[in-house]
Amino acid sequence: MMEDALVPTLLALALLGVWLTPRWRLRRALARPLTPAQLAIIEHNVAQYRGMAAARRSELQDLVKRFLHHKTFVGCAGLEVTEEMRVTIAAQACLLLLGRPGKVYPGLHSVLVYPGAFLVPRNEVDAAGVVTETRQDLLGESWGDGRVILSWEHVRRAGHEAEGTHNVVLHEFAHQLDSESGSTNGAPFLGSAERYRSWSETLGRDFALLRRDTAWGYRDVLDPYGATNPAEFFAVATETFFELPHALATRHPELYAEFQAYFRVDPREWLAAPPRLEPEPWGVVYGQWQ
Repeated sequence: MMEDALVPTLLALALLGVWLTPRWRLRRALARPLTPAQLAIIEHNVAQYRGMAAARRSELQDLVKRFLHHKTFVGCAGLEVTEEMRVTIAAQACLLLLGRPGKVYPGLHSVLVYPGAFLVPRNEVDAAGVVTETRQDLLGESWGDGRVILSWEHVRRAGHEAEGTHNVVLHEFAHQLDSESGSTNGAPFLGSAERYRSWSETLGRDFALLRRDTAWGYRDVLDPYGATNPAEFFAVATETFFELPHALATRHPELYAEFQAYFRVDPREWLAAPPRLEPEPWGVVYGQWQ
């Protein structure tokens, strides 16, 4: 009889252990500081980190520890994932989470890393409905099934090239944020109808301006790829917000204000302003006709 009575107790203790173990492991991971080698990687490969105050640096370090604890990194095409890859990707991805309390990309479980650009199959449909199988060269891709795919060559390059380079981590993880609202359409979860109205008006207008300027060959601080669709516009604008904040704030002040309210940070505090902003060619200023 006593043995029968112990069974439910033991089962309950086992279930409690299963529930508590992940929490205990996370607390243990967060209690350990990043190593000097890991901090040196962030310092070297994340320009924004070098300009942060001590409190903000500490916040990013905590996010990086959470990211590294929860996410699995997989090397593809023979690539062996190194600590530099893991820490660099985690730190760049977590820039988007500073000032925004909550879980660290809860829908993401795996980061697949290729040595360089990778080929993916695509089906293209022409006007007559004919489907043609093609292969597309990509630097990164965000999937709705919990995966992000990145080219390490381009991740590393973003941390070392001149200001304004394409940052594939910021781009693909912006798509991850976008998808948290239930669909990837350029409108992440904002929390209120009023915020969605303001977001829609501002981003809709600047998206239309970028499409027009791109069609005419005019240059803007936003990459022309952002004219593809609203989801790509959000991802490209996110890159620009974190990589070229002074230029974006000058040329698209209302767009910058929307992103500042959403991300709850001001990257101008971390990156020095350029000596001057280059004038727009062909009579175009800040996305507007003169």
